Amino acid sequence: MFILNFFNQPLFGLIAIIGLLIAITVHEFAHAWMANRLGDPTAKLMGRLTLNPLKHLDPVGTLFLLVAGFGWGKPVPYNPSNLKSDGDEIKVALAGVSANFILALILGIPLRIITLMHIPTDSNIIYQILEFLLEMNLLLIAFNIIPIPPLDGSKLIFPFISFEARQTYERIGPILLFGLIILTAFSGTSILVQFMDPIIRFLSFVVKGTYTSIF
Repeated sequence: MFILNFFNQPLFGLIAIIGLLIAITVHEFAHAWMANRLGDPTAKLMGRLTLNPLKHLDPVGTLFLLVAGFGWGKPVPYNPSNLKSDGDEIKVALAGVSANFILALILGIPLRIITLMHIPTDSNIIYQILEFLLEMNLLLIAFNIIPIPPLDGSKLIFPFISFEARQTYERIGPILLFGLIILTAFSGTSILVQFMDPIIRFLSFVVKGTYTSIF
């Protein structure tokens, strides 16, 4: 199913939006929870240690969610100097995608069961909703591990580059990412799709036993 065609079917478009809001909220909450657990209360003090989606909505990300069927949340602030060790920054970065993966695993249990029973997911609206919600979490995982700031994947390469290179990359990263999103969403160019689709297919097989492409 193609993410950009969700809005041709209003019901599933609404489910997609709800699914992304849930996935984004869980994702950002996990960042805040992990940072607080590792000694940095910055996000907690700013009211981000919550499952209230309104606290995690990003204006531009929400706009893209409504017009392109894809969006993102407001990055959770944290102070690396408050963390207990250098590796803790990576733990904070991975917390979001880990939470989405756990949620996808939970949603995948009934889908795996009906697959073993040879029941197609499109035979019941509940199964379809579960699959949509699961896929939104996989989408967010694949998007966030892209190694471009401010996405979580960039945090995994920062330990291997100089401080000056990190500052430069953090400055140009959002511009580069925004340009790639615009190209993918509105011109049909598949740069991001080519990166994300194999990841989503693999994770789909892991969590529910079947390969699924959402593009």
